[in-house]
Amino acid sequence: MKLLSVNVGVPRANPWKKLALTGIDKRPVDGPVAVHAPGPKGTGEVGLAGDRAYDVKHHGGTDQAVYAYGREDLDDWEKELGRTLANGTFGENLTTEGFDVNAALIGERWRVGDDVVLEVTGPRIPCVTFQGWLGEPKWMKRFTRAARPGAYLRVVEPGEIRAGDAIEVVRRPEHGGESVTAAFRREMGGE
Repeated sequence: MKLLSVNVGVPRANPWKKLALTGIDKRPVDGPVAVHAPGPKGTGEVGLAGDRAYDVKHHGGTDQAVYAYGREDLDDWEKELGRTLANGTFGENLTTEGFDVNAALIGERWRVGDDVVLEVTGPRIPCVTFQGWLGEPKWMKRFTRAARPGAYLRVVEPGEIRAGDAIEVVRRPEHGGESVTAAFRREMGGE
């Protein structure tokens, strides 16, 4: 299990919402990126240096500090959509390889690299900006039906990460728990 890329947002105009900007355009960066625990939702802070949320009502803050999505899921979407999807295309900060992010349990903790520890807090919920960004017909319904949302994470131990870092599950909830996919299905009304 490894971190394929660390992706930081480039501010862009947001014609899909009544907001001036969006940070959904995430691009891989070279070298180490500092990871820190952001403030509460509403500030625009997220967990990676150089990134931010512009829709502060719905994104950012402690429980949405970092967003992870699996390269394997991007590869499946490439086949379905018939186009190339670069790391970061889904707005993810971390593009992972070698494990199923959607099967992670809420409360599970991951060590990334030498010193960063992240905790799974829940699934990503699709929004109109995501749909507009991808430009795919009925994208929100398609994404919801597929139930491969990726995981939001909180920062437990800050530090630095970089592409190529190992990812290790260092703790799983003792009494089982709800997977990211199960939480997504529950939140989306069982679709």
